[in-house]
Amino acid sequence: MADDVYYCSNCGGVMVFDINTQMLKCPNCDATIQIVGNQDRIIEHRFTQRAINRLSVQEKTSETKQCKGCGAMVEIAQDCTAARCPYCGADYVLADKQEEAVVPDGVIPFKIDKHAAGAIFNKWIGKRWLAPGTLKNLYESDRIQGVYIPYWTFDADIVCDYSAEGGKHRKVQVQNSDGSTSSKTETDWYHTHGRVSKFFDDVQVKASKNMKSSLLEGIEPYDTKNKLVSYAPQYLSGFGAECYTISLEDAHREANVIMENELRSMVRQDVRRRYDEVRNVRIAPDYRAETFKHILIPVYATAYTYKNKNYTVLINGQSGKIRGDYPKSPVKIAVIIAIIIALLAGFFGIRAAMNEKKNRDTLGSNETGIYLEHDSEPVIDGGQETDLVFEKLL
Repeated sequence: MADDVYYCSNCGGVMVFDINTQMLKCPNCDATIQIVGNQDRIIEHRFTQRAINRLSVQEKTSETKQCKGCGAMVEIAQDCTAARCPYCGADYVLADKQEEAVVPDGVIPFKIDKHAAGAIFNKWIGKRWLAPGTLKNLYESDRIQGVYIPYWTFDADIVCDYSAEGGKHRKVQVQNSDGSTSSKTETDWYHTHGRVSKFFDDVQVKASKNMKSSLLEGIEPYDTKNKLVSYAPQYLSGFGAECYTISLEDAHREANVIMENELRSMVRQDVRRRYDEVRNVRIAPDYRAETFKHILIPVYATAYTYKNKNYTVLINGQSGKIRGDYPKSPVKIAVIIAIIIALLAGFFGIRAAMNEKKNRDTLGSNETGIYLEHDSEPVIDGGQETDLVFEKLL
């Protein structure tokens, strides 16, 4: 990371990274300079205990400053004009605290400009129909900040032996208490074992404690396999970049969890090729050829305050994917509940009316009618004596 200020040779203006051209560009005269990178410099470092213990801090000349509002450590180039913290929105953000950091191995440059990011935010907040109406007026385009967030990536070639129990279903006949019979399914369990393997390429683990995991995970993934370029300080011109606050060792443990969860899923699939069910999966992964990289990924971040509570929205600077927090309006929630209650009441009212009409129709179409029974004098007709006479009531 460098604090170099890139002056335009034509007019002397400060050049910044232009997202549309992917070059340095002068905002005054539109002059551009190609950023020269070297893909061979994107090094996959061997992951060893020595690397953990001796991960050296390389010399850098950019400034890492601390926000007085939330304590975030943000990498600021001298030509960066950002005056707000992208995490908490504080206006006074920068304190005079300088830190050292490891120079990144690679960077994914911004692909979406600030104007497009603002349009994405406006569209997103417009669809938050539970949000208070006044919230849509709080957003200001100059509050959205482009910042590079640190990530670790890990590679590993894993051969994994496993043991598990596989279950096979069978139908059995059982006699019920009333003497009848019925069938039910029983499962026979068998011990099984096997091996699965996979090469994990660029498992991404955030290196920032300042960003909510749920928000960062919500805008992942980033295309680190095809779009990663070798680090050059020019990409930071006009942007900030946070220093990593999660260590290599802690990130490696998280990457192992991600990999081993996928290995367990692979084991379950392998066992179910031979059995109907699987349980008690145990794995013994053998990690081979482990490597890691330290990279920067592009994020637009905006923070706003509503009723004394802070909310953050993140936008993937490569794909435009958005995730954020927002308050829910109690009034709108109450209206929705009232509408649901009214709809349910209407539904059951209509249903009751239909049932009542159905009963009346059934009663009116009864062809046997209603008969009145009364006493009568015996009638002798053809030798037949009738004791009762029925009259049909129409």
